[in-house]
Amino acid sequence: MKTILITGASSGIGKATALRFQAEGWNVIATMRDPSAGGDLAALDNVHVTRLDVTDAGSIAAAVADGIARFGRIDVILNNAGYGAYGPLEAFSAERIRRQFDTNVIGLLEVTKAVLPHMRANRAGTIVNISSIGGQITFPLGTLYHGTKFAVEGLSEALHYELEPLGIRVRIIEPGMIRTDFGGRSFDFAMDESLTDYAPTAEAMGRLFGKLAAEPSAPEVVAEVIWEAVNEPGGRLRFRAGTDAEALLDDRKVQDDETFIGRIKDLMGS
Repeated sequence: MKTILITGASSGIGKATALRFQAEGWNVIATMRDPSAGGDLAALDNVHVTRLDVTDAGSIAAAVADGIARFGRIDVILNNAGYGAYGPLEAFSAERIRRQFDTNVIGLLEVTKAVLPHMRANRAGTIVNISSIGGQITFPLGTLYHGTKFAVEGLSEALHYELEPLGIRVRIIEPGMIRTDFGGRSFDFAMDESLTDYAPTAEAMGRLFGKLAAEPSAPEVVAEVIWEAVNEPGGRLRFRAGTDAEALLDDRKVQDDETFIGRIKDLMGS
């Protein structure tokens, strides 16, 4: 029986993926900062809920060791934990800037690094990193969030070369707008009232996000793509999730910078 370790499994994409893999007979190590939030998952067969905070190296090592002790091996990591920081760069303190990168980038690397010796010994494994359409395209006021997701794309692609000879595969998942708590506790918006020069852009971004999020995909859509990515043979690296992701990323691929950026500006103004 195979085992997947999931970060950020208390809700949204992480929880939907835990349920998807458990239904297929997999062992699931469902990790989260507060294990008390995972009571319904803990009640399921072959699901082990444990604490893991991607910004706490000790909790990462403990969760990996705990999972291996419980199930004997880890076949797949899903690096899902993360959040989005939006707002003018000037409005963010150095601490909040570091928190965004520590969570979305450094934490992902630390979790991956903690499991790699185990996968190398087995000469097998799959690392699935949750990126975003925001790892290929950007929106105004997303300097920090897009910076982290572009980093996830780059580091994942480099790891693909590095780990493939060892029997370890890398997959990047690029969801569009998903019906999760991204706009709630997973969203960090900073706006200093004294920075009035940015107010028109912030108002326009509110309109744009309202349009883009009008018909979000369910987390289960992403969980299905993750299932396909893990089980698809071969070396495919990137997997899109959601019809909006398909449309936006196709447009970005064929349009030059001026055309695509102009389209985003048009959407903001309309």
